[in-house]
Amino acid sequence: MKQLMKGMVFAVACLFAGGASAQNWQLAWSDEFNGSIGPSWVFETGNGGSGWGNNELQYYRRENAGIENNALVITARRQDFNGFRYTSARMKTQGVRTFKYGKIEARMRLPSFMGAWPAFWMLGANISQVGWPDSGEIDVMEHINNENRTYGTIHWRDHNGNYAQYGGNTALNVADWHVYAVEWDVNAIRWYVDGVKFHEANIQNGINGTQEFHNDFFLLLNFAIGGNWPGFNIDESKLPAKMHVDYVRVYRR
Repeated sequence: MKQLMKGMVFAVACLFAGGASAQNWQLAWSDEFNGSIGPSWVFETGNGGSGWGNNELQYYRRENAGIENNALVITARRQDFNGFRYTSARMKTQGVRTFKYGKIEARMRLPSFMGAWPAFWMLGANISQVGWPDSGEIDVMEHINNENRTYGTIHWRDHNGNYAQYGGNTALNVADWHVYAVEWDVNAIRWYVDGVKFHEANIQNGINGTQEFHNDFFLLLNFAIGGNWPGFNIDESKLPAKMHVDYVRVYRR
């Protein structure tokens, strides 16, 4: 039933968008998570360098991602594994799917408790050659702890050779389903929740060193536990906890 309803809603939405929007977005790629996780995703394993650069506390495993009711579910657990106290999952399209400009969106329902850090984001496809932040990073959605708020941010190396970031946020009930999106073109990156814009970054002509945002990027979904931003006070009574993703879609004009 969910699969049928999702398809009907998607079709109606596309018809409405085609008739009402000057953007004329066309679907370029998607994973609807109808019964399985699509072949474009690669799973990370382990804790990365220095907790993925953020002193995160979890160990990522493929086993912590699955499909429930035709949605992707990433589950964070209180589970001792390879010397770490928590497990979760992190997945990416690196080496399989990359994108330059367009509308990138995911319909998600997020966990909310102290120590939670779910994210939907993008990294420059040249990160293996130039490193971070020179590759650029676009955070479509980040949520921390038990805040009723979502964040959208870009990270890069500016024209002076320094690390730079620029972000905005908006209030909402993250426990409900929402569509988190960016619209990205040669002039700007704009952040939306349920079609309402809440932040915009100017990247026209690579201003302030933003030329890296005119390259290809790949997608990431992950659910971290703890780290430099959310902190290290973990409410273990809320574990296991789930991050739900109904779909991920990429459109081109």
